[in-house]
Amino acid sequence: MSGKILVVDDEKHIRMLYQEELEGEGYVVAVSDGEDDILALLEKHAPDVVVLDIKLGGNRSGLDLLQEIRGKDQTVPVILSTAYDSFQHDLKSIAADYYVVKSVDLGELKSKVAQAMAKALAGAS
Repeated sequence: MSGKILVVDDEKHIRMLYQEELEGEGYVVAVSDGEDDILALLEKHAPDVVVLDIKLGGNRSGLDLLQEIRGKDQTVPVILSTAYDSFQHDLKSIAADYYVVKSVDLGELKSKVAQAMAKALAGAS
């Protein structure tokens, strides 16, 4: 199964790790540090799945980007990726499809990506 994934994370090593691992699974992966306009990225890359860090650099929030994504596209699966579990107390997080707590073991991330990709590709057919 292949598909396109957009990874948005302010940490370069996380972007590189996710890109390498997900490309190893056969996906096409685009990355952003969260500074780019999210709607422009969606337009440019047309991802099937978005992996979105909640805590981005500066005063940027992945939850705010999630709201922007949902304002334009209700169907693209979004996986929130975070080092913290406190996001669950923020009602903005309810718009996400899946949640992954960052870990050195990327098994959970890969599993959620596969689930989200299956959902995206089933909806597209």
